[in-house]
Amino acid sequence: MNDPAPRLIAHLDMDAFYASVELLRYPELRGLPLVIGGGDASRPVMRADGTRSFARLRTYHGRGVVTTSTYEARAFGVFSAMGMMKAARLAPDAVLLPCDFDEYRRCSRLFKAAVRALTPVIEDRGIDEIYIDLGDVPAARLDGGRAIGLALKQAVREATGLSCSIGIAPNKLLAKLCSEFDKPDGLTQLTQAEVAQRVWPLPARRINGIGPKASEKLASLGLHTIGDVATADPEMLVERFGASYGKWLHEAAHGIDSRPVVTFREPKSISRETTFERDLHAVRDRAALGRIFTDLCEQLANDLKRKGYAGRTIGIKLRFDDFRIVTRDLTLPGHTSDARTIRRAAGECLKRVDLARRLRLLGVRAGTLVRSVEPIPPVAESIGNFVASEPSASYDRQRARSLPLFDVAEGSTR
Repeated sequence: MNDPAPRLIAHLDMDAFYASVELLRYPELRGLPLVIGGGDASRPVMRADGTRSFARLRTYHGRGVVTTSTYEARAFGVFSAMGMMKAARLAPDAVLLPCDFDEYRRCSRLFKAAVRALTPVIEDRGIDEIYIDLGDVPAARLDGGRAIGLALKQAVREATGLSCSIGIAPNKLLAKLCSEFDKPDGLTQLTQAEVAQRVWPLPARRINGIGPKASEKLASLGLHTIGDVATADPEMLVERFGASYGKWLHEAAHGIDSRPVVTFREPKSISRETTFERDLHAVRDRAALGRIFTDLCEQLANDLKRKGYAGRTIGIKLRFDDFRIVTRDLTLPGHTSDARTIRRAAGECLKRVDLARRLRLLGVRAGTLVRSVEPIPPVAESIGNFVASEPSASYDRQRARSLPLFDVAEGSTR
């Protein structure tokens, strides 16, 4: 019996995706350090002479985080998920722009459609990355996928005007790893025989699946590189990290990964959340919180409808000023994608939370999803009326605990 042909998997990752989309809109910023993550206050202002005035990172005051940055900003040490105030200290003259997720999603759909036209077996891993199974592309076997990789890069550029980096390897783990080797606009091929030479010298944290805590624990054991993990005693890894994760560490360090390219995966939940520029209080900032709460519920409802889902479990997520995270959820009698119903259910969840402390983050989630189910009108009625009373001017801890919503509108949406 002939052995099956080795797999050939590509990982395509858009280069500094959000920032690159903004550079299409504002080409005058090319070559400058650019940070994405400011609020509405950082929107460009059109001058009388037709030129634009852009906000600078040094003017930012708040507690937000960097969504992404251009490679010029990364040269100053500014990376995704970094606090904006820290980024401002590192690159005060960097240009600051707010996120525009509608435009990012539009460009995401364009690049994925361009890829599907050439290689239909893809796994969607997020707004800016996909895996591609090249096993059914006959020409890919002739040169290890280089020609089709170049064709994919060209198709993405023609569809969006943006560059991407592609890694091609025998499996998903190695493909994702090597897509980072030659960013931006790179095309990297990696074979199983090259793992020891090209992969083992890398830091262990470069493997997708080894997070900060695992990396720290590995370092405490003297295992700093992928090669260190690969040559470590497998039984020791199992003893220190558990049977499942320890075994995975050993296999991953040797470049072993049997996961298939999954062309469709039902989401478990869909959510919307926002981190506030300053801590907000349920009484004193009730009006602002009410607007944010309504907006999140409307955005979640729109996401559900756009993606063709309805949810039965509605939940909330709160992060307080002491960084404590609280979640609550409610299961409805039926599925819904109606904004008013979602807001009512989320409000019921809020009733079960002590809101005495200030809030840093608020989120709303829909789970137990099904495809294309119409909203069920009785759901809203079944969870009752919870109109909140007007807040007093003074701080009242007991009252803050009992406020179910942040404004007087009964589950209203605009």
